[in-house]
Amino acid sequence: ETDTASESSYSFGRIKKSPSSLTNLSSSSGMASLSSVSGSLMSIYSADFGNVDVKGNIQFAIDYVEQLNELHIFICQCKDLAVADVKRQRSDPYVKTYLLPEKYRLGKRKTSIKKKTFNPVYNEILRYKIEKELLKNQSLNISVWHNDTFGRNSFLGEVELDLGAWDWNDPSNKQINWFPLKPRNCCIRQNNFKRHLLKQMFCFIFTGKKTLSTGEVHIWVKECHNLPLLRGNRLNSFIKCTILPDTSRKSRQKTRTVTKTTNPVFNHTMVYDGFRPEDLKEACIELTVWDHNKLANHFLGGLRIGLGTGKSYGTTVDWMDSTSDETALWEKMMNSPNTWIEDTLPLRML
Repeated sequence: ETDTASESSYSFGRIKKSPSSLTNLSSSSGMASLSSVSGSLMSIYSADFGNVDVKGNIQFAIDYVEQLNELHIFICQCKDLAVADVKRQRSDPYVKTYLLPEKYRLGKRKTSIKKKTFNPVYNEILRYKIEKELLKNQSLNISVWHNDTFGRNSFLGEVELDLGAWDWNDPSNKQINWFPLKPRNCCIRQNNFKRHLLKQMFCFIFTGKKTLSTGEVHIWVKECHNLPLLRGNRLNSFIKCTILPDTSRKSRQKTRTVTKTTNPVFNHTMVYDGFRPEDLKEACIELTVWDHNKLANHFLGGLRIGLGTGKSYGTTVDWMDSTSDETALWEKMMNSPNTWIEDTLPLRML
């Protein structure tokens, strides 16, 4: 599971060796892996871990404690959970919560792990220190997972509540209730984020004037629209760029930081050389947007612009996963050397 998205949490550098054709890129960039599972900085929509058919229910209650400025989530128990470990016919469940879409800021909360049970009892309170006004733009995600000590944890189901529509004055909403666990629907969540956050980026990409056998890729990052606010009404954003699979830290490029706006204008051009025409089919531009503060930079969203084939130089990679819009932009650039290609794309969100 990807539990954080703070820049300070990344392990810089990758184990995979870059193909020799890309090792001489004068300004190419190698960003960090978002987690050991994702394999790339911006694995935004990770699939559910495991192939468990979701079943069962969870019992919980939520309340906002005015005196403490805290959201309290009382996790009581689960009932009739699915079997995660089929071989041993067992599940070791725990419950995890996030406030969305800002899970990278406020982090997760977890209960203890209950071993060998499909009906775990927790009776634990998970707390978030947050102003009540900010909850209007939040959803509460409560998910159940099987803890696998030697592998990936398996998803057992989730419940999501729209706190913006939640009536905190209704006494029945403070009572302990049962909720059916549901499978994760990444497509619905992705569209929901696009609708409410509507993050867009202007990218102008072209192949530059070629030398004997290689050329340049120019990336003109123009502006972003409607970035999310993480800290009150302040946002200081910048953009990082890498061309995968090159992973050298010294080759990363970034824009300046534009302060106090959710619609920053960068007008920043990044240049990468040493590209052969065939390299364009194997590479992928990863652009990530960050909110800057003194303690840690927080991830806001990003793009991966490439062919989206799933492979690079014959090796299967998780970062070659461009959407149809991202792929279309890259293909236009490949087919129109020495020409600026303009497009506006929605940022992928956590």
